[in-house]
Amino acid sequence: MNLLQAIILGIVQGLTEFIPVSSTGHLILAEKAMGLDRVMSPEQVTAFIAVIQLGTLGAVLVYFFRDIVEITIGFITGNLTLLRRGKYTEDELDRARDAARLGWLVIIGSIPTGTVGLLAKKIIEGTLTKNLFVISVNLIIWAILLLVAEFVGNRRKSMADIGYKDALAVGFAQVFALLPGSSRSGTTICAALFSGLKRDVAARFSFLLSIPAIAASGLLELKEAVHHIGNIGAGNLIASTVVSAVVGFLSIAFLLHYLRRNSTHLFIVYRLIAGVIILGLLFKGMVLPN
Repeated sequence: MNLLQAIILGIVQGLTEFIPVSSTGHLILAEKAMGLDRVMSPEQVTAFIAVIQLGTLGAVLVYFFRDIVEITIGFITGNLTLLRRGKYTEDELDRARDAARLGWLVIIGSIPTGTVGLLAKKIIEGTLTKNLFVISVNLIIWAILLLVAEFVGNRRKSMADIGYKDALAVGFAQVFALLPGSSRSGTTICAALFSGLKRDVAARFSFLLSIPAIAASGLLELKEAVHHIGNIGAGNLIASTVVSAVVGFLSIAFLLHYLRRNSTHLFIVYRLIAGVIILGLLFKGMVLPN
């Protein structure tokens, strides 16, 4: 891998991590288009992707810094108040529950992905999840589900209206993002729309829920990435991560602004076209699945 290839992968990661079009799927496609699949093992590719995801983790931490601080303080102070409930009035306890609520929602929503991710780590790192057929099918399936969600969801709920069932539904949807072509933001926004959240609220909650998942994935793979650094290069890894952070920050700002005024139809159409093109290339034998 050279520096230009690393920068390209960083741009792809930053653009697609938060846009509902599948970052892993696009990274695998970019990797194959540049011929990196011939010089990197599936384990190296997985490790590289997980590490540059830390760049997009940095982007979401910076963008939502104020929200994260408020959620953390509210979670700590709210739960401490509830633990010493005998000293407070019912109104104070209600405020404490509200303060701690969003923190608990993120935790509850993160449990499904964390559990499945650890149990299926070897499968996730294997060749099946680099398969173009899997990527194309998931692009199409989740495009259709997102389209249905657009028609079925009433889009009335704000952040204050999100309940524990909503968080769990979005959390279970995030599990499917472990398969390439699904998209973390695509699956979670889809489930959030089905649950009745407004589009921009769905995206906002999706981004907050992505923090534990991206952090866990990147940090777990960081140790393995060090062992594979020979073919990748420390400079390439750093450059790709920094680029993904900058582009990721801009992508978050774009998507939140876009979804306040528009539907997800643009991304649905893109996913359908991309999925069909990849399937066509596969059936014509112009590209190989792995």
